Amino acid sequence: MHVRWITAYFDLPAASFGEEVTFWRAISGSTVSPPRGEHLEFATLEPFHGDPYLRVQRVNDGPGGMHLDLHVDSPEDAALEAQTLGATLLRRAPEGFVTLQSPAGGVFCLVPWAGESERARPIRWPDGGISIVDQLRFEVPHEVFEAEVTFWAKLTARTLDDLGGADELAINHSPRLSLQVVIGRTDSDTTRALPSIAATDVAHELSRHKDWGAVATHGSEGNDDIHVGFGEDEVPDTVEMTDPAGRPYSITARNPRTGV
Repeated sequence: MHVRWITAYFDLPAASFGEEVTFWRAISGSTVSPPRGEHLEFATLEPFHGDPYLRVQRVNDGPGGMHLDLHVDSPEDAALEAQTLGATLLRRAPEGFVTLQSPAGGVFCLVPWAGESERARPIRWPDGGISIVDQLRFEVPHEVFEAEVTFWAKLTARTLDDLGGADELAINHSPRLSLQVVIGRTDSDTTRALPSIAATDVAHELSRHKDWGAVATHGSEGNDDIHVGFGEDEVPDTVEMTDPAGRPYSITARNPRTGV
């Protein structure tokens, strides 16, 4: 399957939709498109430069979450390929979209490519820090991790030699795509998808997010005992966060231009 573009969808419960759209618009440095859809349930977070790759959807049932849109030349052909590799068909939409579920339960859609090609640029903030929402992370239970890695490797035409022997694997790392997809092994018994932000200065980025109502839950990267009250000089390379509505995400010290 040739993935032409990738979009991350924030599936937001109706009760917190406005609050979360405001938060993620501010964090990503985007504007919000006019709503669309039969019930005005969809909108796009428009970057100041480049093609859109973040969108929001209001959902009326359940806690929401996140899912991927993979933009391809032929969603039907890609869906057949995905199903032969172990995906489960969930829905076909009249617009030509196909919704599937990966072996570990990750939801993704195959949608027609509309020519998107220009990567969004990171934002330089007034404090001098630079950041961008650049990853969607699938956290997968240990017992299904290998099956999930095998599925995505075959679907995206990567060799298993590229992916073996790690607890965290990037299934794409193309400089032409704004979004990187990472599969991580977890001790949890459920699969979840969450965004991650690359930042040149995690302390400054953390402060900006707190100003918009986010909460740091804990730090990692060799500092698992660090708790919420760390000072700026103690901020680790990765900080786990929740947005004002309780949605988990992370801020990581990576190069916002390369993702490394």
